[in-house]
Amino acid sequence: MRRYKILFNKHSGNNPLKKSDMKKKNRFWISPLIIIMGLLFLAGFCQKEDDDDASGAITDKDGNVYTSVTIGTQVWMVGNLKTTKYNDGTDIPLVNIDEAWTDLAYNDTEGYCWYDNNAANKADYGALYNWYAVKTGKLCPTGWHVPSHDEWTTLANYLGGEDVAGAKLKETGNSHWIAPFNVDATNETGFSARPGGYRDLYGLFHWIGERGIWWTSTETGVAYNDVWYWCMYAGTSSLVGFDDTGNYSVSSSGHAVRCVKD
Repeated sequence: MRRYKILFNKHSGNNPLKKSDMKKKNRFWISPLIIIMGLLFLAGFCQKEDDDDASGAITDKDGNVYTSVTIGTQVWMVGNLKTTKYNDGTDIPLVNIDEAWTDLAYNDTEGYCWYDNNAANKADYGALYNWYAVKTGKLCPTGWHVPSHDEWTTLANYLGGEDVAGAKLKETGNSHWIAPFNVDATNETGFSARPGGYRDLYGLFHWIGERGIWWTSTETGVAYNDVWYWCMYAGTSSLVGFDDTGNYSVSSSGHAVRCVKD
């Protein structure tokens, strides 16, 4: 108690400390407190909330790394999704056998495959997922999602409409798009769309090199599991949205996925 009175009773005539000494003493105790509070603030501010690293690269649960591109107000992943795991680490069923792929539709069950059941197509075209895998809401890395029909529409409108948007999104040349087509492509957005084809209800594969087809997260609301999807073509400049209302095979098909940032 005497020490307390000596340090802080400014009216005491017995106070052996000068005013400047008291300030130094107080700073000694205040400074660490400020430092600790600052570190706690920074720790909370810098806490990672998505799967992006400091360079802007995105990593899925398999360790596949993607870059991104900003188009208008949207940030899109460059490259089709390749993950074999949901963003919670759960495995997505790999389905190669045609009959087993068809059975997924009748059981409302998730699945994915590589085009022609050939994993060599993974690097260039990514995976083909059925609608039930998309519907889980867990396909894209944390902080990203499968775009809605409205988000694809926003992309098309920003690029001048459906009739011309595809040319601005497609990879140039014929390394992946079939020759002699794709002369309209500019890829001025850096989206680098490739024609990965699709898998139908019966497990058959179609149109690699000719068409790129991507899921939306939007059901039409007209018929059971009818879903919007968007296409680009080798021979045109268009980016077109389809719903194929009443066609049960749509939700059972295998399409590519591009993710957009939350």
